[in-house]
Amino acid sequence: MTIEEKQEEIIDEFSMFDDWMDKYDHLISLGKDLPLIDPEHKMQSNLIKGCQSQVWLEAELSDGKVIYTADSDAIITKGIISLLIRVLSNESPEDIMQTELHFIDELGLKEHLSPTRANGLLAMVKQMKFYALAFQSKMQGS
Repeated sequence: MTIEEKQEEIIDEFSMFDDWMDKYDHLISLGKDLPLIDPEHKMQSNLIKGCQSQVWLEAELSDGKVIYTADSDAIITKGIISLLIRVLSNESPEDIMQTELHFIDELGLKEHLSPTRANGLLAMVKQMKFYALAFQSKMQGS
């Protein structure tokens, strides 16, 4: 499934809910299914700066694809990072770098988050793309 198809799938999934309380419930349930980061990676260097809550993000390169794992101490944030991982994990660094994450705007996610959570969302995306850029540079250098 392409990044675009994954984004469309998420948009369709959330369109089933009419009000934002139901969308939040769905977001929370997605966070519960998030494959957890290995406890040894829950360290200061993996904390995303700019998030109100604590969010740890780890990335590794496997067979030319970036694999992300994460965790958060906040249930909504955990749901948000799970969506980002669903879209970007198992993709090439180049595809991740070139992707416009339009599903965030189409869901109205930023408008329904507190300003600090919306900033945290942008910080998560930035960090995921930063990892992809680092892996891309590493691949070109070898």
